Amino acid sequence: MELRIDVDYNQILRLIHQLPKREIEKLTNTLQTEMTSKKSSKAIQKMILKAPTWSDSDLNDYNETRNHINKSRIA
Repeated sequence: MELRIDVDYNQILRLIHQLPKREIEKLTNTLQTEMTSKKSSKAIQKMILKAPTWSDSDLNDYNETRNHINKSRIA
């Protein structure tokens, strides 16, 4: 089940400012890691799809595995 909440940028910012400094630093690191990972993921995707040995399903398997690994590190 998925829950979606419509929250604007200013509301998110106010919530972040309520966090302790250590939690804000954790959030910053997590966001930077995810942004970097998405950029490198696109580059890897282009490279892999050009290679004759990977199919779309292979790429999907790789991405699922990568996401699992990334989520296991956050805890």
